[in-house]
Amino acid sequence: MENREFFKKPLHVFLLAMLCCTLWGSAAPFIKWGYQLFNIKGVPSILMFAGIRFALAGLLVILFGSFLQKKVLVAKKENMQGICTLAVFQTAGQYFFYYIGLSHTSGVNGSIITGTSAFISLLVASLIFHYEKLTLRKTLGCFIGFLGILFMNMSGASANFSFIGEGFVLMSQFCGSISAAFIKKFTQHQNAVLLSGYQFSLGGILLAIIGYLMGGHITFGFNLGLLVLIHLALVSAIAYTIWGLLLSVNPVSKIGVYMCVTPIIGVILSSVVLHESNQAFQPSSLIALLLVSLSVFLVNKETQTD
Repeated sequence: MENREFFKKPLHVFLLAMLCCTLWGSAAPFIKWGYQLFNIKGVPSILMFAGIRFALAGLLVILFGSFLQKKVLVAKKENMQGICTLAVFQTAGQYFFYYIGLSHTSGVNGSIITGTSAFISLLVASLIFHYEKLTLRKTLGCFIGFLGILFMNMSGASANFSFIGEGFVLMSQFCGSISAAFIKKFTQHQNAVLLSGYQFSLGGILLAIIGYLMGGHITFGFNLGLLVLIHLALVSAIAYTIWGLLLSVNPVSKIGVYMCVTPIIGVILSSVVLHESNQAFQPSSLIALLLVSLSVFLVNKETQTD
């Protein structure tokens, strides 16, 4: 009970959610950086790269969780439905689309589209799972968010809209939003850390196997690429575990609001790591970023006054 109250306190929610979104903001530029460092080309190797990341992340979550809870986290029969469901939607499904999409668009565009997860999560929670009420202000927030993505792709922030690029990144956000609703459902009576760790490992193994069977290949060595891979694994291990704990005791939209930080961090890091500063700071990109952030603010403001 004390642990659940810890993750409900406003200051704790703010600090932990900001940490998660800052880590997620680093994902898009670091993934594309990893493609360069490992010389990854083609869907099979991309899927292997994603699979190895999440299999490693799952192992880290299980190890961290076992250490913190002073017992080995072992999945039981009653956990299998949650693990398999989340592995399909949160890891295998979401990152199948995300990794492929990101290889066909810029880090800036990928980061801005990632910001849509906040209001997509609201739509899924309201219209499909009926966890929350979709009000006028929340609806306006969702509209402005989608307007931001539309503006980005019509104004020149993206040279050309690509279904397999920006489209796949957007589809990954739908998968992630569905998984967020399932996380809230399954973590009501199950260990959020255990579910997170095992679903990461299972989903990662599935992605890696699919990539390998398709002919994927990655060569590892003790170099910068390995450090980037470890960073990405830690992003998942730390951020998703904390996020799952926050979702288990708070409304989806109250937590989702902090996702507006993710595209901002992503755009900044893309300009630095990937040298995309020309695109990152042109008016069209900044306006799209502003609209996405405003949409998430509107969604959260309604939650505070309801």
